[in-house]
Amino acid sequence: MKISVERGVLLKAVAQAQSVVERRNTIPILANVLIEAEGSDVTFRATDLDIEVVDKAPAQVERAGATTVSATTLHEIVRKLPDGALVSLTADSAAGRLTVEAGRSNFSLATLPKEDFPVMASSEYASNFSVPAPKLRRLFDKSKFAISTEETRYYLNGVYMHIADGDEGRALRCVATDGHRLARIDSELPEGATDMAGVIVPRKTVGELRKLLDDDEMQIAVSVSETKVRFATPDITLTSKVIDGTFPDYTRVIPAGNTRKMEVDASDFAKAVDRVATVSSERSRAVKLQLDEDRLILSVNAPDSGAAEEELAVAYADEKLEIGFNAKYLLEIASQVDRENAVFLFNSSGDPTLMREGNDLSAVYVVMPMRV
Repeated sequence: MKISVERGVLLKAVAQAQSVVERRNTIPILANVLIEAEGSDVTFRATDLDIEVVDKAPAQVERAGATTVSATTLHEIVRKLPDGALVSLTADSAAGRLTVEAGRSNFSLATLPKEDFPVMASSEYASNFSVPAPKLRRLFDKSKFAISTEETRYYLNGVYMHIADGDEGRALRCVATDGHRLARIDSELPEGATDMAGVIVPRKTVGELRKLLDDDEMQIAVSVSETKVRFATPDITLTSKVIDGTFPDYTRVIPAGNTRKMEVDASDFAKAVDRVATVSSERSRAVKLQLDEDRLILSVNAPDSGAAEEELAVAYADEKLEIGFNAKYLLEIASQVDRENAVFLFNSSGDPTLMREGNDLSAVYVVMPMRV
């Protein structure tokens, strides 16, 4: 195999591949990227056995072929090469070496046989549809902060993507929760997605998928089966196993009867929470919200380090209320708001609180209170 690729193109492809590779693994071939050159393209394939990413890039292919080389080492080399360099990759399977040349730089890397590289079994996808990149980005960006990190509740370690009845009819919905907070985001139902089975997309896959979604003009082809989900652009295909478990009935924790309504500037609120939480060394320190007519007092009391208080003007016309929240959870939820105002709906100091972005019902957040 002998190919030449422009450094920027190569870096983008290798970066996507090496991020899938697990740093610590007991199977040496899984640390490698499979490079396959044919026609006028080269593909880079990496896997950790749960996720597989295939990135296709244009190249000058002098001699077709394939080899595998350490993904991290190749990425580091390409990253350090000068911008605009033409990088030449030459594989010598007899010697088990890959030569990387650019200008006066020359590297010789150890390779492993391409036959040893595991390729994820292809799947019959029951549902196939397309979603514009900005819509998919919104669904996952706004829900991923609530993914649980508790390994024992593995079925919460991802985003539940499914079809549901939204406020404006059937919708493509993403939900994540860790038991303390919940995010539920809706987008209009894409054509062809009506019969899609609900799947739990793992946290690592959500992180890798984000890299495919920066181009606002891009359409993402989504394919779903009972065991796998695939996201594809013309150049990159990301295939992942889904979490084998049942996502809990999240509708039961979304309060329907919260009538005490507070409207606040989302940016001012987030900054105020951040400021008062500064006096606390503990990340989970509770922030107390004291609500009175058109007035909110945020306070933190940390006996070992001090106390803080800040007042905000809000729109609130109900009876007085005192309620406490984990400062980190409040900040994460407030930072999801794209619109100017955040609307909080309370019931009592012991009940879950609902948060919306202005009058937009397609994004709903729930946060559990803390005792203060």
